[in-house]
Amino acid sequence: MEKKKVVVPHKFHIKSGDTVVVISGNHKGQRGVVKEVLRDKDRAKVEGVNMITKHIKPTAQTPQGELRKEEGTIHISNLMLVDPATGEPTRTGRRLNDKGKLQRFSKKTNNLI
Repeated sequence: MEKKKVVVPHKFHIKSGDTVVVISGNHKGQRGVVKEVLRDKDRAKVEGVNMITKHIKPTAQTPQGELRKEEGTIHISNLMLVDPATGEPTRTGRRLNDKGKLQRFSKKTNNLI
């Protein structure tokens, strides 16, 4: 009998709503706001980056069919958080804030994010 492998999703360095920059791949250097983080696939959708064309079948509402542009996903490792204070990409860490809660901080400026 084979055991099922249980994958526990871990914490990511970015969240939805963060401004990020793409650090590698075809869209290197582009900035955008994270729309959605797909935890099970380790990927994120970034506004205006990695645009793909979806072919939509004809329906009663759109009898002609449709070509829709939307964001594709990008692997989390190819994204870097932009520090809100300086506007530059930065690595992040976690530490306790004044209230005893873990919060992200910029390793470049040492400020809480």
